Amino acid sequence: MKETKLWINGQWVDTKESYELTSPYDGKVIAKVAKATPQDVAYAIESAQEAFKKFKSSTAYERAEILYRVVNIMRGRRQEFAEILALEAGKPLSAGLTEIDRTIATYQFAAEAAKQVSGETIPMDAAPGVSDRIGWTRRVPLGVVSAITPFNFPFNLVAHKLGPAFAVGNAVVLKPATQTPLSSIVMAEIFKEAGLPDGMLQIVTGSGSELSDILVTHPLVKKVTFTGSGTVGLKIKEKVGLRKVTLELGSNAGLIIEPSAPIEKIVDRCVGGAFGFAGQVCISLQRIFVHQSIYEQFTKAFVETTEKLVVGDPMDENTDVSAMINPKEVTRITEWIEEAKAQGATVATGGTFTERTLTPTVMTNVKPDMKIVCQETFAPIVSIVPYETFDKAIDLLNKSDLGLNAGIFTNNLEDAMRAADELEAGAVIINDVPTFRIDNMPYGGIKKSGYGREGIKFAVQEMTEMKFITIKTKL
Repeated sequence: MKETKLWINGQWVDTKESYELTSPYDGKVIAKVAKATPQDVAYAIESAQEAFKKFKSSTAYERAEILYRVVNIMRGRRQEFAEILALEAGKPLSAGLTEIDRTIATYQFAAEAAKQVSGETIPMDAAPGVSDRIGWTRRVPLGVVSAITPFNFPFNLVAHKLGPAFAVGNAVVLKPATQTPLSSIVMAEIFKEAGLPDGMLQIVTGSGSELSDILVTHPLVKKVTFTGSGTVGLKIKEKVGLRKVTLELGSNAGLIIEPSAPIEKIVDRCVGGAFGFAGQVCISLQRIFVHQSIYEQFTKAFVETTEKLVVGDPMDENTDVSAMINPKEVTRITEWIEEAKAQGATVATGGTFTERTLTPTVMTNVKPDMKIVCQETFAPIVSIVPYETFDKAIDLLNKSDLGLNAGIFTNNLEDAMRAADELEAGAVIINDVPTFRIDNMPYGGIKKSGYGREGIKFAVQEMTEMKFITIKTKL
């Protein structure tokens, strides 16, 4: 059984306490994970600050080369990393390989961004009476960044913190999710091999509730970047003060399907968007609004396609959907399903469960105030709702206090552009599911779905400070 340590100043550090990490799929203990104390985290932050002082003068070329080497190392270890995801997150191998490929792309985008950080010249003589000054802006690194990451994409969402931070010269103290520390720990070895100076990456594992205060409030921390629940995100926002902060929080992704959409061409994509990684994706498709003229046809095709999905061992290459992250989540969502059934909803397919799995579930006859509709399910469950008019579809989709991604399938350009204007979300995905994301696009939500944006170019802005410089050319 693997026993882990903390990664501080380029060295593995023992802790007095540890916790047992169990597999989501079968509950077997797979590792003993080091449990950091707030004192450990404070030391890691202080050490990161010392490393930053030296690294901030590094060149863009040097930072880019480190990230390119990370890319090359990861390419040679794809299968190994996908198996780590299957083991600690219960992610099927096919989905794990996709995540690794995206992670590689994210670090490559970061390497390229390291060479593109630029400012602008300010026309000083545009102001009255000024004729002998030059002015320009620069983007400068912040210092120490606290990064707190979730379980669902433990390689790629970590990359969205580390990549842009190192591209501009920041140091990072990383606190991965308690369920998925192994994927972060292996990145310590990779960055060390790639030539990142000791201390620029510190990895502290343990309880989020015990470590979050020091990660958020330590005076040397200049930015907090967090992906996780809205409840925790709001608490961080209250504590962060004047530090920079990026919060990627919850979602209740909705999709409109118009009569002009070819059902046979889109149904596979819709099923994949709803049930990938057992629905444990921030932008997992949760609500589908289908025009009443094609409602029965679409629902029938969606159910038939859903029933072809294979539920099983994440290590099996044929598995489409595996375990949820822990049994408590299975209990929660089955209670929501039973509650919805008691209120008149129908299970069109699925709804069967074991201690650790829930079969992909399609709900019909739902009402807007049911938990499975109005709250974030984060589970393999989707609701299909008919609508009469396009205005009604937009209204139904917007009736949520969350707004990360929204989608629409249509061959009507006017309706597509109306959706782009009127859907209340950080991103509107036209002719694809709202689960669509590539790693260089801006990503972030409105309403209670978040604060700030990720996506490498946009994260770089969040990871730097603007400095203005002016010279008087004649004394």
